[in-house]
Amino acid sequence: MQRAIERKEIEEAIVSGEIIEQYPFDKYSPSCLIYGKTKGGKKLHIQASLPPQIVIVTVYEPNPEEWIDFRIRR
Repeated sequence: MQRAIERKEIEEAIVSGEIIEQYPFDKYSPSCLIYGKTKGGKKLHIQASLPPQIVIVTVYEPNPEEWIDFRIRR
C-alpha cells in the first residue's frame, strides 16, 4: 500500500529522529524503528535496516491510540 509520504519528509524525519526500538534479529538484517518529525510537523515512524547497507523497510504515520508520545507501544 502506498502512503502519501514524500522522500524529503522521510529524510527530514530521520535527521531529526531518534531510535525508539531495535530489532537485532529481524528477518533479513538487523533494523530499527525511528520516530521523527518533518519540518512541517508530520510525525513519522521509519523502519530501516542498519549499516553497512541502509534500506528503508517501511514508513508510516503512527496511530496515537497505539503509541504513548509516539515512542512507546501501548
